[in-house]
Amino acid sequence: MPQSPVPVFETADEISAGTSVVVILQAAQTGFGPRATALDTETGGILSRACADAAALAQSGACIDVIAPQAVSARRVIVLAMGKAGAVTALSLARAGGLLAAHLEGKGECAATLVLDPIAGISLPGAEILARVALGMRLRRYRFDMRNRRQGAGADRTLRVQLVGAGGPELNSALARINAIADGVEYARTLVNLPPNHLHPDNFHDHLEPLREAGIDVEILDTVKLREFGMNAILAVGAGSVRPPRVAVLRYRGKGAPAQPLAFVGKGVCFDSGGLCIKRGEQMFDMKADMGGAAAVVGLLIALARQGSPVHAVGVLGIAENMPSGTALKPRDIITTASGQTVEVFDTDAEGRLILADCLYYAASRFNPSVIVDLATLTYSVMRGLGSVFAGLFSTDDAIASRMITAGEIVGERFWQLPLDRAYDEGLQSPFADLRHHAKDMEDGDAPYAAAFLRHFTEDRPWVHLDIAGKELTEKDQPLGREGATAFGVQMLEEWVRASRVAN
Repeated sequence: MPQSPVPVFETADEISAGTSVVVILQAAQTGFGPRATALDTETGGILSRACADAAALAQSGACIDVIAPQAVSARRVIVLAMGKAGAVTALSLARAGGLLAAHLEGKGECAATLVLDPIAGISLPGAEILARVALGMRLRRYRFDMRNRRQGAGADRTLRVQLVGAGGPELNSALARINAIADGVEYARTLVNLPPNHLHPDNFHDHLEPLREAGIDVEILDTVKLREFGMNAILAVGAGSVRPPRVAVLRYRGKGAPAQPLAFVGKGVCFDSGGLCIKRGEQMFDMKADMGGAAAVVGLLIALARQGSPVHAVGVLGIAENMPSGTALKPRDIITTASGQTVEVFDTDAEGRLILADCLYYAASRFNPSVIVDLATLTYSVMRGLGSVFAGLFSTDDAIASRMITAGEIVGERFWQLPLDRAYDEGLQSPFADLRHHAKDMEDGDAPYAAAFLRHFTEDRPWVHLDIAGKELTEKDQPLGREGATAFGVQMLEEWVRASRVAN
């Protein structure tokens, strides 16, 4: 897989004699701790002078880089600004770590020792502080690159970081969690980054091997099984492609987990041309990423399994290509879904809700989940309505929705709850079928109609629909990742699962 080497984090009691790069974590308007003071003395006061300006450490993630005098054992000392102590959060620390990783890479450094002295006013324990900085460093270092002629291609060096300033057992536990999260995020990013000729319904199952290695059961439902289960909606979506659709069923049950699972359903359209209602060329350029919801479910389950989370989770991925051909889905087709409800099709470019209809019903009826969550790059309208800041969230349970929104704020994946009202059902009435699959007014806000449509297939389970359209890719480097796939949703759901387990 075209991923860069995974950074290695190790715990240490003190700064080792052979360390060439030392990074001091420092909050604004606070004095140096004992380790930083010793380094400042060793450098003849250079560090304290560099940080003397009141604004020097105010911007979280700023790197004050000092080339040490020849007499000092370390070659380079960097003071990583954390901002004001009272404003330090898990997210600000991760972003600071990402900016540090970019700074080290820009300087050609591939090893460093990260040092934390006690800092008054920060509520997080030292192990969590160091681990969150490490998470940001790891996420920013991830690189997907298939160029064979890029300078240094295939020879990326592993970043090695020693962490000093927290107890070994606590820090090792915190690192185990953040490494599991990063494993999930990075693999979800890779799935989305893969070109559509490298990831498609015929080989998607091959790319699920990391799940199997993590102890997750993987079952693939082929077309024979899909017909047996009456999953005609996903079969119709994939009918225009030479590669038939599949459904991947993923099952993880940690030690001590309850019998009733959480169910996560992901839209996995490996390429979306729009079908017979074909997209314009520029609309099609990023449609390899229309499986971002399925990728997020894969990433979440990896994150849970690799940290040994004591939860019971199932994933259901609807995998297809939406292509135009003589066998493709047509407007005004009427499909009998797995639930037995008939659906009259209009815009074939609204294929995601058809896939989710069968997958939601399958998850609800087979697994009796306590909660169903689906993720999908579903509608353009949610992007127009919420812009680039928030993703859309619809739910039949406001308490669950509130906890998810809180989890998103903690990790920087922000959601805004949108209305799920019975009034939207009026726009889904068909004189010929149980449901229209698209509102009559094509220019009306489509996201709430899509959510209203999907609710009919949830068997009245507590349900959350996450419309993450527009969040699956970023066009430029960010503190926590480079240009390309984001794996949006993985961190929020991991945080929500963990918080829900702790609360119970």
